[in-house]
Amino acid sequence: MLGSNLSDRISMLEAAKATIRKAGISITKESHLYETAAWGKTDQPPFINQVIQISCNLIPLELLARILDVEKELGRKRLEIWGPRCIDIDILYFNQQICIYDNLKIPHPEIQNRRFALAPLVEIASDFIHPVFNLSNATLLERCIDNLDVKKLDS
Repeated sequence: MLGSNLSDRISMLEAAKATIRKAGISITKESHLYETAAWGKTDQPPFINQVIQISCNLIPLELLARILDVEKELGRKRLEIWGPRCIDIDILYFNQQICIYDNLKIPHPEIQNRRFALAPLVEIASDFIHPVFNLSNATLLERCIDNLDVKKLDS
């Protein structure tokens, strides 16, 4: 999942996708862009978010390392948890794998609580089954209690 709430948000997402491709990772699907209020720390500009599906020959920790390199290349500085950021890239799923590392948990432990992630996720993978909850993304979205407004942007 890609997100940005600083600078030219849409350009940042485009730059992230270009840098991901340059890192040897194929993007196989893309959701529309969605605008949402910030989640967690709400006194900051709204985000533009997008879910992408990728294909790669990496293991989860290698993928995380590449993603962190992409964020760094695009100017991401980790100054505060849930603070404003020019780019944020999260791994939501890695096929049906369940991984728990100090610096990475897959599936993302908050998918079910974040409408801003579920709405674009359902657009490209509504029937995908969460490997822990054994529910589809569509069902997770139906049951999500997050009330943040998620607005699909016109293409």
